[in-house]
Amino acid sequence: MQLKDFNYELPIELIAKYPLAKRSASRLLGLKANSEDIYHCQFNAIVDWMEAGDLLIFNDTKVIPARLIGRKNTGGNVEVLVERILDDKRILAQVRASKPLRLGSYLSFSQNHFLEVSDRQHQFYELYYHSAHQSILDMIESLGQIPLPPYLQRDPDEEDKERYQTVYAKYKGSVAAPTAGLHFDEDLLQKLSEKNIAMGYLTLHIGAGTFVPVRTENINEHKMHAEYLEVSPELCTKIVAAKARGKRVIAVGTTTLRALETATQSGSIEPYQGETNIFIYPGYQFRCADVLITNLHLPRSTLLMLVCAFGGFDKVIRAYHEAVKQCYRFYSYGDAMWVEKK
Repeated sequence: MQLKDFNYELPIELIAKYPLAKRSASRLLGLKANSEDIYHCQFNAIVDWMEAGDLLIFNDTKVIPARLIGRKNTGGNVEVLVERILDDKRILAQVRASKPLRLGSYLSFSQNHFLEVSDRQHQFYELYYHSAHQSILDMIESLGQIPLPPYLQRDPDEEDKERYQTVYAKYKGSVAAPTAGLHFDEDLLQKLSEKNIAMGYLTLHIGAGTFVPVRTENINEHKMHAEYLEVSPELCTKIVAAKARGKRVIAVGTTTLRALETATQSGSIEPYQGETNIFIYPGYQFRCADVLITNLHLPRSTLLMLVCAFGGFDKVIRAYHEAVKQCYRFYSYGDAMWVEKK
């Protein structure tokens, strides 16, 4: 397939720049496996679309304030966007500056906080934090900004510190939120629990590469960025039990779905700890999830390709055109879709 196949026209006013007052008040567009109909409702209606014993799986990564503004030791301005925390002293990062950085040079972010340019890996720099008193994550949390997606075209505010984070976020490491999870609030999670919906968690730390556009017209030539994930033995046990009960596995978000598919490359779910650069597009055969809950994604993006692979290309593209027609809110702070595997 070609990149142009995944294009659609989106009026700029449909891009949601701010979250709704209530997380679960967003809209939900539904695609059922046994129907060509497109369903429209409020997000909290997923309680009625699920059965007792179904297994919801969430990505419990936590967004860090991964954007740092500083200066080079030569005086020029720099903007650092953390890609990944490597250890207590090192990060991998994208750096925006007027000229490429030299190895051994320093970036300053306050009078007492410096990062040394220690290595370069393709488009990323490895930066080393010289401090005997705190970790590089401590520095990031004290000086960084929430890294809102570039298409929001605004600076973060106080509300974003809470709302660009899921209510169940636990493990620090993402530079972007797993946005399908932003629709779940405590009340909705309680209602799902009362209906005996099983829940499980995995961790995939989303990197800044998630916003890198596809630049090859032949999508087979695109190379995905790598991201770190963990799928525990406990979650694997829950998935096997749900399948044995004849119940559905429901992935909350494309990151959750990619993690599950990475952990089932042998044909069945197995514990996994490491990186994934799996690229899912139409023609891929899914092994684990039966339903995907996801937001409405950028045209020509790998995320849209994944959703088309899962729900069926023609059905998903038709649903996107309907979402535009019905004035759904798009992208990170926008509305959601319920997509059953084709």
